[in-house]
Amino acid sequence: MEWTGACYADKPTVEVPIWIAAPPEQVWELVSDIELMPRLSSELQSVEWLEGSKGPVLGARFVGRSRHEAFGEWATTSHIVEYEPLRTFAWAVEDPQFPSAIWRFSLEPQDGGTLLRQWMQMGPGRSGLSVAIDRMPEKEQKIVFVRMREFESNIGTTLEAIKKLAEDPGKARV
Repeated sequence: MEWTGACYADKPTVEVPIWIAAPPEQVWELVSDIELMPRLSSELQSVEWLEGSKGPVLGARFVGRSRHEAFGEWATTSHIVEYEPLRTFAWAVEDPQFPSAIWRFSLEPQDGGTLLRQWMQMGPGRSGLSVAIDRMPEKEQKIVFVRMREFESNIGTTLEAIKKLAEDPGKARV
């Protein structure tokens, strides 16, 4: 990721693509399984569906518990805001109208496999990062840049794990 000079209010985004030698159906099974994600992430620790939901559908909610060395531990409620099986799965963190972040997986058949993209947008709603920015407003651009680089790196790690699982479905899940 190159320096953008973005501020939090700019709603900065990052997207990481990966090609997977598996059909979209196989990849979809993994990306739509939010309970798998904590096993693929160093930051996300656990996920729990709310209100009796057993899986993703438009409007369903889940709680994610996370941990970061600099921010400590926290929990957020996410709302599924896009859900098109085999194509798109997205959720807004906290208030869906003014989210602290939006996360999205998108799948596209390509060259006999699947082009998987994970995208995220920071803001516009307040998040844990907002506290650091409030304390050091003169460093806002650097704070945002460092966090976006972390997101980019973590997304890459998650996508590599999904690729490995999709390409070798005989292996036990991570």
